[in-house]
Amino acid sequence: MNLKLIKPSLGMEEEYDNYINEWINTEESIIPYSSRLLGRDYKTWLEDTYKIQKKETCPPKLVPAHTYFLIKDSGKIIGAINIRHYLNDYLFKYGGHIGYGIRPSERKKGYATKMLSLALPIAKELGISKVLIACDKSNIGSAKTIINNGGILENEVLEDGELTERYWIKLNKEILEK
Repeated sequence: MNLKLIKPSLGMEEEYDNYINEWINTEESIIPYSSRLLGRDYKTWLEDTYKIQKKETCPPKLVPAHTYFLIKDSGKIIGAINIRHYLNDYLFKYGGHIGYGIRPSERKKGYATKMLSLALPIAKELGISKVLIACDKSNIGSAKTIINNGGILENEVLEDGELTERYWIKLNKEILEK
């Protein structure tokens, strides 16, 4: 099966609706945050997603970032990943450079590990040499995904009563050739 990361486009709206509807039928929030409509229609969300990619058009309280979908050959969206160009204070403590999520029906199949491995070269192209990725301490699957991609646990921080683990991945040649 061929998996690839692609930027969202207008032609993906129907599949995006399928992706979002699967999350809506769970009690979970859609991850990453950047893939949520937040009261917008798809076209407006897409326009906003492309604005965020450039510092000149990125809203003041956000950092520039790229959002990609992991898709199968069939066009089915498996997950989404957001790569932030740099970190503000909050992202340094709790969020990191990369946030990702796999649709509920496609979990525990290795997709998150593959998606993150595909995103690391993109992060390198954006000028990031060392990637910070954070996850809830209770999210064992996400921690394994990060570790499988070379993540080294730096520490845990407390936020709103929840422990967040902070991992670093150095984007060296070995990591990018996996």
